[in-house]
Amino acid sequence: MAVHPSVAAAPASLYVGDLHPDVSDSHLVDAFSEFKSLASVRVCKDSSTGKSLCYGYLNFVSPQDAIRAIELKNNSTLNGKAMRVMWSRRDPDARKSAIGNLFVKNLPESIDNAGLQDIFKKYGNILSSKVVTSEDGKSKGYGFVQFESEESSKVAIEKLNGYTVADKELYVGKFVKKSDRILPGPDARYTNLYMKNLDLDVSEATLQEKFSSFGKIVSLVIAKDNNGMSKGFGFVNYDNPDDAKKAMEAMNGSQLGSKILYVARAQKKAEREQILHHQFEEKQKEQILKYKGSNIYVKNIDDHVSDEELRDHFSACGTITSAKIMRDDKGISKGFGFVCFSTPEEANKAVNTFHGFMYHGKPLYVALAQRKEDRKAQLQLQYAQQLARLSGPSTAIIPSGYPPYYYAASGVISHVPPRAGLMYQHLALRPGWGANGFAPPARSFQQSPVPAVSNNTRQHRQNRGKLNGNSIAQGNTHSGTYLPQAQQISQPVISSRDSSTQQ
Repeated sequence: MAVHPSVAAAPASLYVGDLHPDVSDSHLVDAFSEFKSLASVRVCKDSSTGKSLCYGYLNFVSPQDAIRAIELKNNSTLNGKAMRVMWSRRDPDARKSAIGNLFVKNLPESIDNAGLQDIFKKYGNILSSKVVTSEDGKSKGYGFVQFESEESSKVAIEKLNGYTVADKELYVGKFVKKSDRILPGPDARYTNLYMKNLDLDVSEATLQEKFSSFGKIVSLVIAKDNNGMSKGFGFVNYDNPDDAKKAMEAMNGSQLGSKILYVARAQKKAEREQILHHQFEEKQKEQILKYKGSNIYVKNIDDHVSDEELRDHFSACGTITSAKIMRDDKGISKGFGFVCFSTPEEANKAVNTFHGFMYHGKPLYVALAQRKEDRKAQLQLQYAQQLARLSGPSTAIIPSGYPPYYYAASGVISHVPPRAGLMYQHLALRPGWGANGFAPPARSFQQSPVPAVSNNTRQHRQNRGKLNGNSIAQGNTHSGTYLPQAQQISQPVISSRDSSTQQ
């Protein structure tokens, strides 16, 4: 076997997989004792239980010994189980890469790891080959082969796809991750069928008799519960895909006992979920297009209003196809709902008529219903526009994440450009600000870097002497009262002598 590029320099590390659960470090030392440059061995174990993870690592001083170990020990038996020996690939990206990786199925039961490698080794340097087996060690009929290069894998596909081994035609193709797999088309070949709507008294022998007329059956089973009673469905697996297709076409919709059979290609759970999800999305899109502009959103609904009352209230605007108030698990109203009209014109009429309308003592909010994604995008756009209007050149120091607010005489927060000489600071960011809303006595005063406040500014500050009914002391340098959310730092300039005295 050619030397792997990653072992050009000593030492060399090998991965040993498919180990028997009872294999320990000492067993590996004994198995590889003929290689004199073996430096260390380790069987990986679960950190919590201490049980073997059935794989380990070997470190060699000599790369030549590592190469010989792969050639002699790969697929050899240890404690009654064949182990895999290959180059250790510590890089997870390289391990998970699909480069040179092939998927092989329809393998005969007699083919094991060594047999699979013998079939493919003539086409290039193989990093790994594995036949997937069940718990009892029997082959599941498929496996994986990974070549060192993509070119070798392409040649193997070209030569071996459709190749017959022990009367079975191999399928060899590029390995595709589950997340990247495309749903099989109508022309896909399959051998496994799913059947349901079975009478509970139908036996496997009866099904075998019915379905064997279409070709050779590999396996047939009826799903049963813990008590051995039929669940009403089962699977039949044919040897030939053409036979499976004929059986599906003939038996689907046929009468068996008192029920009509449903027979279709067997699907994996992930594939079935993907199909159902796709169908749900398509149906949802059709509903959205059908009722686009006809569905309205209503909120601020009184808790005691029922679906019928909501329908009666909006029925004056047109024909209502559905009206529903959203409720929690306990049946309590969430305060909002939806009303769907037969035409967009009726929905617009309802919005114009009832938006702001007093209903059960509460003003209704009525608007055209939007999808969650559309509403989120619209809110993000509005938020970005507000930030754009607020942003602009300013000499004030503003803490990150807080817009420039100032308090008007009425106590309402206004979004206006900050005035020179004012620093706006959030309460939580102000040093020394206590939980009760008052600041402790200041230890020192620092001269403000901004110019002294003009008389006009001082007069304006006096006009803001009262905020929300609370009197705020003005003109006193030693006052301990602060404006909420806004700190005045533009006090009259203090001379150096007075500042030192106060310190």
